[in-house]
Amino acid sequence: MHIHILGICGTFMGGIAVLAKEAGHKVTGCDANVYPPMSTQLEAQGIELIEGFDPSQTSLNPDVYVIGNVVSRGNPLMEEILNKGLPFISGPQWLAENILHPQGEQSKWVLAVAGTHGKTTTSSMLAWVLEYAGLAPGFLIGGVPQNFSVSARLPQTPKQDSKSKSPFFVIEADEYDTAFFDKRSKFVHYGPRTAVLNNLEFDHADIFADLNAIETQFHHLVRTVPQQGLVVSNGREESLDRVIKRGCWTPVEKFGVAEGWQAGEADTNGSFDVLFNGQKLGRVEWQLLGEHNRMNALAALAAARHVGVSVEVGIAALGQFQNVKRRMELRGVENGVSVYDDFAHHPTAITTTVAGLRAKVGKSRILVVLEPRSNTMKLGVMKQALPASLVDADLVFCYGANLGWDAKEALAPIAQKSAVFDDLDKLVAAIVKEAKNGDQILVMSNGGFGGIHQKLLTSLAQ
Repeated sequence: MHIHILGICGTFMGGIAVLAKEAGHKVTGCDANVYPPMSTQLEAQGIELIEGFDPSQTSLNPDVYVIGNVVSRGNPLMEEILNKGLPFISGPQWLAENILHPQGEQSKWVLAVAGTHGKTTTSSMLAWVLEYAGLAPGFLIGGVPQNFSVSARLPQTPKQDSKSKSPFFVIEADEYDTAFFDKRSKFVHYGPRTAVLNNLEFDHADIFADLNAIETQFHHLVRTVPQQGLVVSNGREESLDRVIKRGCWTPVEKFGVAEGWQAGEADTNGSFDVLFNGQKLGRVEWQLLGEHNRMNALAALAAARHVGVSVEVGIAALGQFQNVKRRMELRGVENGVSVYDDFAHHPTAITTTVAGLRAKVGKSRILVVLEPRSNTMKLGVMKQALPASLVDADLVFCYGANLGWDAKEALAPIAQKSAVFDDLDKLVAAIVKEAKNGDQILVMSNGGFGGIHQKLLTSLAQ
């Protein structure tokens, strides 16, 4: 099959491209901007990339066009596909029909991780636990787990049976993936046997009207999990309780509560006891920060146990987990100033990220550098929550260019410790001028942020 992917340079669609190529399909693709590192990774796989969405690409005559998240109505190539009545499909549906549950072949045991926050980290943990246990799972993750160095792969050969391929596939199930074009959530296609529901808050305001609309999408996902499957749900989330009460035909294990999986208090290194129904099962010895990561770990342990991985083995695996790139990633230290990079782009994630760093560095100053560039943030629906999310920061520097709302006004409640800049170079200069030996600079954005991390390190070194 020849597939042509619209929006191929995003992490998710790029992952589909790699999987499709690995499975023997011909893959081409296009995107608005084609540049390293994604372009070089894809081209190394023998995948032809085209810059832009020119309608002439229909001359490639693929068997089907796979539509990525960047595509919306008005995209010239999409309009040409519609006008000519050419076959197209979403990324999740193509993946489901050709990789996860292909006709006439053994369907995969899909472990899907859904939620507003923590999907990438939890799915990375889960894939690594299965890998450590010898189960050699396939996976598609919206980031690069450092234990693997790739974001996607097909199932491999398990240690338990050298003549077979693993039936397991771990996927980061985002209700937002490929939803732009027709405003429908596509993660229902994954058909998980094991479903992790990490948390659920209002986000993706460009697609969903309110929290109830997102709960409905999660309800649709829960309705697809078989009776012999398992739903692993955050027991502290009222929104998830409402989802399950709408109808669930599958056993449910909760985490974060005494009647289920629970994490003991962490020591100064982040290590903690794992309990199930009040009984201690072991202790995770690791260096990850924050309660949110302990919750992610509980979810991964519960999901892994469902496919036969003992808690003991799961705990040992987590002790070797190396996290995901752009999740509290230390990019460098210059003149005693540490620069961290994090993907946080929602007030809740910002809160937990700053709190995690605070727990690590104690009274050292934390200088937060924020780019509120996600589609939800640009709409301004979360701007009022920003000041409270930054309470643990000593200073806040915000990049306010192209927002559509006044960042200075939004941050007025913390005006004494915040500054807003529309010029990236002036922002860098202000941060470097303020930074002192022992300070921690925490950069948070779900984009590249103009390469600010290296700009900071270069300036700090001078």
